[in-house]
Formats: sequence, C-alpha cells, structure tokens
Amino acid sequence: MRPNTVRRTLRQGGVAIGTLVFEFSTPGIGRIAANAGADFVLFDTEHTGWSLDTVRLLTATARAADVVPLVRVPAAQYHLIARPLDIGALGVMVPMVETEDQARLIVASAMYPPLGRRGAAFGLAHDDYTGGDVPAKMQSANEEILLIAQIETAAGVENVERIAAVERIDVLWIGHFDLTSSLGIPGQFDHPAYLRAVDRVLEACQRRNKAAGFMVASVEEGRAKRAQGFRCLAYWGDLWIYAEALHRGIAGIRRGEDPVQQRQAGP
Repeated sequence: MRPNTVRRTLRQGGVAIGTLVFEFSTPGIGRIAANAGADFVLFDTEHTGWSLDTVRLLTATARAADVVPLVRVPAAQYHLIARPLDIGALGVMVPMVETEDQARLIVASAMYPPLGRRGAAFGLAHDDYTGGDVPAKMQSANEEILLIAQIETAAGVENVERIAAVERIDVLWIGHFDLTSSLGIPGQFDHPAYLRAVDRVLEACQRRNKAAGFMVASVEEGRAKRAQGFRCLAYWGDLWIYAEALHRGIAGIRRGEDPVQQRQAGP
C-alpha cells in the first residue's frame, strides 16, 4: 500500500501542514496544493454536497500529485468511512465525535481485520490497481490510514480522554466554530470556556500521544497554534484563500498598488 507520509510524520512527533478544499472540484487542485508545499489536501463532503464520483476524481488526481488525499465524511457511519478509503483516500476526518463508542466505530469501519471490519476488495484505486499479497496489503493499509476525530461539541470535550485513548485514532481536531456554538458562545474564540476546552483537548493529546489538529486562517494564527502544541494544521480552505487574494488584488489595483509586491513583502 502507498506510504502515508502525513501519518508517519505525526507519529514521529512532527508537524504536517495542508489545506481544505470545499469549492474547486478541479483535477488541478491537488497539484496546485502539492506545488505550494502542502503535505495533505482534505476534501470536504460534510458541507459541500459533493458526490463520491467527485471525490473519486479529486482523490485520484491528488494521489498522482504525491500529496496525501484525505476526506472529511458527513458522519461516523461505516459506509461513509469505508467508501472514500476504497476510492483512494489515505485517511478520513469524522465530525462531531462525542463518545468512545463513536471513536471505536471509526476505527472498525476503516481498519481491516483483525483491527476492524472493513470490507475487502483489492486491485482497486486504494491499492493503485495492483496485484500482490492480500494479507500484506491489509496489514499495510492498517498501518497507513490516518484517522481524524473532530472534537467540536461540549460532549466531545467532556469525553475527550476516552476518545483519545482509542487505539488508531491519530488526530483530535478541534472544530472551533461548532465547538463555540455547542458551548453557547458562537464565534467567541477568546471566551474562557472555549479556551478551557482547547486546553483540555491539547492535554488529552499530549497524554495519549495523539496529534492535535486545527484549521487556521492566517500565517500568524498558524504559528501561534504550532507554538500552542497543534501539529496537524490546515491553512484555511480554497474558497476563502481565493476570495481574500482576489479582494486584496482588486483593492490594490484600485489604489494604484502592485499586489505582487504586496505579497512579496508579506511573511
């Protein structure tokens, strides 16, 4: 099976940085992200409404670009987790994980026996349409697949220690907008209740040797999150990156400034 450089980096205590894709279902997006230095591209199916056929194309072109393709699924259900893996995703992110049982279902759905109950089919996209020893492929897949549990509710924070203790969950990823909404403080990222919840997730990750994940919206935020202990970071999403760059460029032209020089002068 194909090596998952992101999972290997995180297991060794390193930092993996990628981006999320919500809008641009183009074959070039994986190559663009790879050329920009991304370690992974996370394709969202929770909020986009993308079909599996769309994700299949995106995953295949990302694999060809040698960037790790991940998929955020809509929920912790077997068919939603196993199918993206069969079409070539090297990992899944699962939203709204609130209990140990949900975390165990994620593992069972993604792993082949004896670790889980993922259905066996080979010579497909996930093993690059190749032959080979089936038990070796199953073992390799179990070692390479990256599993991300999103902690984004008050219940998830309350049970974060039990979730973090589940073997083969690799990353606990804070969904900050949903978490603040669940805590009754939507969008208040400086609120003490939210900050306590973040600290609790980070402490659970540290105790259980898991990576903490987060989507950042700026270089400054990314640096701050790294310093705080987050090791799996997504630099924003495609539509917002495009919107910000376009706004900055148009505004610069209207003011008579050179947006290229503005970018070169940045961090």
